[in-house]
Order: sequence, then structure tokens, then C-alpha cells
Amino acid sequence: MEKHYLNSLFDPSSISILINSQKPQSPQSCEAIFLKLFEEAQYAGAIERIDVSANLDLSNKGTKAKGLAIIALPPEELCSALDIAGRLKHRAALLISTGINKMLGEELKELAKHYGIKLLGPNSLGFQRPHRHLNASVLGDLANPGPLALIAQSGALTSAMLDWAKTNGVGFSFVAAVGQHTSVDIAQLLDFLGNDAKTQSIVLYLEGITNSRKFMSALRAAANIKPVIVLKSGHKPAGNEAAKTHCGSVVGTDAVFDAAIRRAGAVRVKSFVELFSAAKCLASSYRPVGNKLAVITNGGGPGVLAADRISENNLLLAKLSIETIEKLQPNLSPLASLENLVDLSEDATAEQYCEAIKAANSDANVDGILVLFSPKPSIDGLKIATSIADVKKRINKPLLSCWMGDSSVVEGRSLLANANIPTFRTPEAAVGAFGNISSFYANQKLLQQTPPPLSKSSSPDIDGAKLIIENVLASRRTVLTEMESKALLSAFHIPITQTVLAKNVNEAIMIANQIGYPVVLKIDSPDISHKSDVNGVALDVMNSIGVRDIYGHMMQTVSRLAPEAKINGITVQKMVRNKRGREIYIGLVNEEPFGPVIAFGAGGTMIELLNDQSMELPPLNQYLAQQLISRSRIAQTLKEWRGAPAVNVEAIEHILLRVSEMACELPQLLEMDINPIIVDESGAIAVDARIAISHSHGLNNSQSGLYQHLAILPYPHQYESLFPLKDGSEYSIRPIHPDDADMLKAFYKTLSAESRYFRFISNSPELPPSMAAKFTLIDYDREMALVALIHETSLLEDGTWQESEKIIGVSRYSTNPDKASCEFSLVISDDYGGQGIGSRMMTSIMEVARDKGLSEIDGLVLSKNPAMLKLMRSLGFTVETMEDDPDFKLVRKKL
Repeated sequence: MEKHYLNSLFDPSSISILINSQKPQSPQSCEAIFLKLFEEAQYAGAIERIDVSANLDLSNKGTKAKGLAIIALPPEELCSALDIAGRLKHRAALLISTGINKMLGEELKELAKHYGIKLLGPNSLGFQRPHRHLNASVLGDLANPGPLALIAQSGALTSAMLDWAKTNGVGFSFVAAVGQHTSVDIAQLLDFLGNDAKTQSIVLYLEGITNSRKFMSALRAAANIKPVIVLKSGHKPAGNEAAKTHCGSVVGTDAVFDAAIRRAGAVRVKSFVELFSAAKCLASSYRPVGNKLAVITNGGGPGVLAADRISENNLLLAKLSIETIEKLQPNLSPLASLENLVDLSEDATAEQYCEAIKAANSDANVDGILVLFSPKPSIDGLKIATSIADVKKRINKPLLSCWMGDSSVVEGRSLLANANIPTFRTPEAAVGAFGNISSFYANQKLLQQTPPPLSKSSSPDIDGAKLIIENVLASRRTVLTEMESKALLSAFHIPITQTVLAKNVNEAIMIANQIGYPVVLKIDSPDISHKSDVNGVALDVMNSIGVRDIYGHMMQTVSRLAPEAKINGITVQKMVRNKRGREIYIGLVNEEPFGPVIAFGAGGTMIELLNDQSMELPPLNQYLAQQLISRSRIAQTLKEWRGAPAVNVEAIEHILLRVSEMACELPQLLEMDINPIIVDESGAIAVDARIAISHSHGLNNSQSGLYQHLAILPYPHQYESLFPLKDGSEYSIRPIHPDDADMLKAFYKTLSAESRYFRFISNSPELPPSMAAKFTLIDYDREMALVALIHETSLLEDGTWQESEKIIGVSRYSTNPDKASCEFSLVISDDYGGQGIGSRMMTSIMEVARDKGLSEIDGLVLSKNPAMLKLMRSLGFTVETMEDDPDFKLVRKKL
């Protein structure tokens, strides 16, 4: 089987170039530019030219499959040329073209699908594979080989990036410019590059996303293997006038995209300058390890500028340990200062720079090193640069440099760049570049989170919540009243203030007397989004007379200011008065293409003005909820604040997790605004809520349709089950989780050499950490892995008993490129063979695949593994001999 299904496109065995000799092209045409650049790159593989205007023999259907067909003809000739490529059995095709409309684009994609062709284009300026001397593009000269991959939805930006790379010594493993209506899309390119051995890091420029689930799935998979930097154009103006809640007006598409990229484990940059800076670091093969940056300088001013920017970027200025300072001090000038910055003094020599770099590299408090140099008339900057380039070979932490100035430092900068040391003109740019690669380290922790969709304890009343939504939609409304909104929150165990609707003044007085004064009166209308705007809120109403007077005045005022609004009455609730409490808001919005997003920040009537927004995509777990809170500005006031004790943060986390459950289980939620929530040391309570819903999503009533509205699938708890063993004990089967990595490595060690070889075609005694991470951090949308577990009890040295879990089997499938079939694998512990566990795990994994809509499951089994072949036959699989490799049998079964 192929290493990757796009190998035929990007690593072709041969290339056919389709030309039209009857229509000579101008020197400015795509065809002429492509042919010139292609020939200059000196591709060494097999090349064939096919003249589409000639009388070609297309009748031989038995022709062996060909490699890549490259078509750079005018738009009106693309369909006929692609048809010829298909009939000649080409496995892949590249259409170099621009300005192709959606209708022609769909026609070309359907034609490619008919012939089973992997198609890059239309509206693509092509791709480059520098290490193969393959320039299949009109982007300019072939880039230098290197470890960096570039994907861009803009040909102009791609050309500019390649031009910049030439002068900055940056090389590429892969370059592709893709436009609208392309067949092989961004997600598939990310899939390919995630598995490409030549690519160590990826830079991605986006202008738009269509399928968020597919994009997030591919981005998460790629970012789990190698760093991914994303630049996206297009920003939504703040303040959406059509929003039905405060949250809807505060949250913008750009901020949602930030949250999505962060959750995927990638890093977003906001400008071309940042993109180039990040590219420098990635091209140097630096891997992020933390956020503590040591600054080594020969001038206090530049060092302070760097320190300021470190603080602004939420990084930490690394301080050398006492032990490191004691060892380093004797090798430096008496004027050197090592307290915060490593200031070597103005007369710093090359030897002193090197000693400081080596000391910082060996210090555990340092994650990265920034070397600053300010030119001095008596100091040889080139000699210092030469020494740093030499010492770089002997250190293992990211090393960045900033050679300030211009004419006198040009040679030094060039020398450092050639030594693969990222070099910048300003301290701020250097710190920003380190901040970008450091963000990757932080975002990887978010990527590891696989939250469950629902709490295991205190399950919400989902059926009751669905009834509320169905009743509102049945009455042809999309905005819930405050009473309905609070009832929905209550169904998910979110603490709310007791609220009762009064239809007239007498009811309001009786309710207030029962609740107890002071009370709050609020207008109740589905047509009024912000009650304060129409004087529809009265606080601290102290007695019956106050209720009577305010009720009548409020009804008159609202009727005058909002004459078209339907008024249900006025709600009465207990006044929540806590001088030491903080007001926060928690909201939810649906933003295309990512679906629901949870927002958190400072609440109250000035929410839009404060614009304190921190966002995260559901589902959440406790760690993600904590990170969401910590990113907000109000987080600083939740601790001890001006005499007030720290609030109960766990109560906020509880509400966030419950809102996450609502987002997962109720796809019809369009906007939600819980504001304010009063939180203090004793807990949190929702004072007001407003919810808008939509007809666009159906409620989750079937297992196969669960969570299709989410960009990130939650942990699929519905596939958990329990089965008996022959000795009377039990084992459980459940989906694999990132936390299972250590258990999986332990399971691998228990396997016999034969079992390891049968499953992994390897006799390695240990499963590498990278493979354990790959096997456990999976995307449940494209693959599934089930583990069989038993519980063990062991006696510790202190006389106590400890319970633990142990993996005894793993089954998994990965969806094939056709999205209709999947490939499986299975391994069972040698100690538990013959107990029917393998059969049960295969049945379970097939049930999951069937539930996902897949129609066929297949796999490769070693011919020398008769036990597995016997199991496959017993489960109804067909067994076929592999013509290309007789060591394997192909087994398959219709689902």
C-alpha cells in the first residue's frame, strides 16, 4: 500500500505534461511560464509530453497507471485535457490556472472523481518539491531545499514568500498555492505534510475555511506531529448589530478563529512580519520547550527593550540560577551584570558571549536564548558572530540573535543566517518570534484535552431542555423569555435566582411579599434584547408601594420606547446583594464555520465597553475551563482583590462545564448570554439570562447524528461497554484517550516478540513515546481505537491496596481516502488469548465504523499469522492473496 494517498500527486513516479501544439501561447501565459520554470529546475524523473491536439490512441484500457499529469492550458481546454489524462490512466493531475468559476470547477472535480484522479486545482498556481528538483508551478524559481512547508491560498503571497526566502537562507520541503474551488483542499494537504518525512514544520496562509470539522481534524493531526504556524486574513468588525445578546455583539469571527487555532495546537500570527519571523525559527528546526527567554546583551538599552517586549508577550525573562552565576562570573568583565539580563558590558568579547551562551544553555531556568549585539567602534562584531555560529553546534536550546544597526553588521547577520541562527534587526522582532514558537508549546497542552460531552454525576435533564426548545419553536419564536432561559439553565444544574412572572401589579406585590424584599423587577418580552435600554430593570425595590409604582411606570415606559414589543408581564426576583461579589458573564455564540463557541469575561451593563472576551470551543473539561478563565482580564480580580477574599473559582468552572454540555447536547442554541453571574467566596449564581435559538439544526435524537454541529468531537462515551471473562471477572471496552499513553507502552512491553511483529512488523522492545502519542491522541471523526481493560488491585509497601487499570487489547480503524471504507488493526495480550476478546473487539470496532456510515472494512494480515486469519474468516471476512507482496493477506468485509 502507498505511504500516503497523495504520493502520486506530490511524489510522482513519472510526469506527463499536456500541451497543445496547435495553439502557441504567449510568453506571459501560464503554459509558457510553467514550461520555462519546470525546465530550469532540472527534474530528474521520467518526463513525457502529450500533445492534446494530436490523434491520440485512447482505446487501450489495459494501459498501466501513469503518474502525474500537469495541465497549464487555457480554461476552455481544461476539461478535454483532463479527460485525456483520465483515459490515459493518470493517477493524479495538476491544473495550473486562475479565474475558474465555481461551475467549471465542479465540472472538473466531477471528471477527476470519475477517473479516480487526485486533482490539485483548478485555481492553483501549482506546487514545488525542491529536494526532487520539481517545480510544477508558476510561482517563480525553485526554492532551496529545507525543512519548512508552505501552503497558501494566495499566489501573490506565495511568490513573495519564496522571494523573501531566497535572501534569508530559508529552504522548503514543499510549497503549494491553492485557490477557490480546488479539489485537493487545505485539509488534505495538511494530512500529507503531517506524514511527509522531509517536512519538519508547516506555515499556512488562509483566506477562508469551508468545512471546519475536516479542517480542524487535519490541523489537529498535523500539529500533533510538527509545529504549524497560521496566518489568516480578514477581520470582522467588533459589534454585530444583528446580535440578540450581549455575547453576540462582543464575540467576533476573528477571535473565534484564534480560539480554534489555539485549540488545534497550532499558533496564529497576525502579520506578514510575524509570519516571516516564525518561518525563520521553524526553518532552523527549533522546537518549542517553554516560555522562559534569557537575554544576553552588550548594552543595557536593547536588553531593556527586549525585557519589556517579553513581558508584553506573556513570556518570562529567564534568570540564571545562583549556581550558574557563580560559575559564569569569573569568565566575564567586572562590569558585567547577571541579576536579570545577562549584560556583558559594552566591551564584551567573543569569548565572553560564548561562555554566557553555554551557561544559559545548561541552566534549567532557561528555555531559549536571545543574543543582542550593538555595534561599537572598538569591537569586532563579525568575530563575535563567527564565534556564536561555532558555539551553536554545541547547544540544544533555541538560539536567536539580533544584530542591531545596518551597514556595520551586514556581514555578521549574513554569517549567522548561514549558520541557521534566526537573526533579526530589532529586539522586539526577535522576542516576538520566540513568543510564536513558545505558544506552540502551550497550545499543545490544549490539543491533548479530550473532554467528555456530559458529566458522569448529576446528569442534566436533556429531555426537559428539548421540550422547552420545541415549545418555543412551535410558537414560532427564536428568543426565549427570561423565565424560559432560566428554566433551560436549571435543566443543566446551573444555579439561578428564583424568578416568577407577574401578569399584573397585584401578582407582582404578592410574589414580592413571598420572596422577601428587596426585589428586582424586570420587563419580560421576547422582543427586547437589552432590558436596560428601555428602562426595563428596577433594582432594590424595598416594599409593596415601590412594587406598585414601579410596575405601572415600567409598563408605560417600555410601551412608549418599544411600542411593537410583545410584553408578557414583569418578572420578580430576589435582589442579590453582595458588595464583595464580582460580576462576570458566560456566553455562547454560533460562528461559522466553527459552530458554537463559549465566551467568558467581565459582566454587567458595561460588557460591550469592557470587551473582556476569552473564548474556547466546546467541549470543555476542567483544564480547558481553567485556561479560559485565566486568559480573561477579570481573572486578576477573582483572587484576593482590594480587601475582598478570593472567589470560588470552582463554581465558575462548574457553570462553564455545564454551558459546554448545553453546547454539545442542544445544537439549536444560537446565542446565549448569562449576565451577570454574581460570584464570591461561597459560590456563583446566574442573575439574568437570555437565549436565542435557531431552526437550522435538528436536536440530537440519533447516535449517528451526535455532535455533528461541533468542530471538535467530544470523547465518545456511547461506545463504552462491559463484558465477562471466563474466570468470572470482567473487562471493559472503551475508546482510547490521550491519558492512556503510559498504559499503552506498558501493554506493548508485555507482548511477545511474535505478537509485536504480527501487529507492528517490528521487534523493538519498547513503543517510542512519539508512537504512543500518535496512537492515543486520535481524532474520533476520522479514526477510532478501542482498548480492552481489566482492573487490578495491588498491595503497596505501606500495607494499603491500590487499584489500577491495565490494557489487554487494542482494536482500531482509520478511514481510507475514499471516506467510505476503513483499514483495521487488532492486537490482544498473549496472556488473554483464547477468551473471545479478539472477536469481541473486532465486533465492537466494526459497530463503530458502521455507525460512522462506513461501508467496508479491510486490513493486511501476515500470511504467517494463522490465528488472525482464522479469526477473520470466522467473522465473515474474505481473505485474498496480495499479488505485489505474498507475505501479506488482504482481508475485507462489507459493513
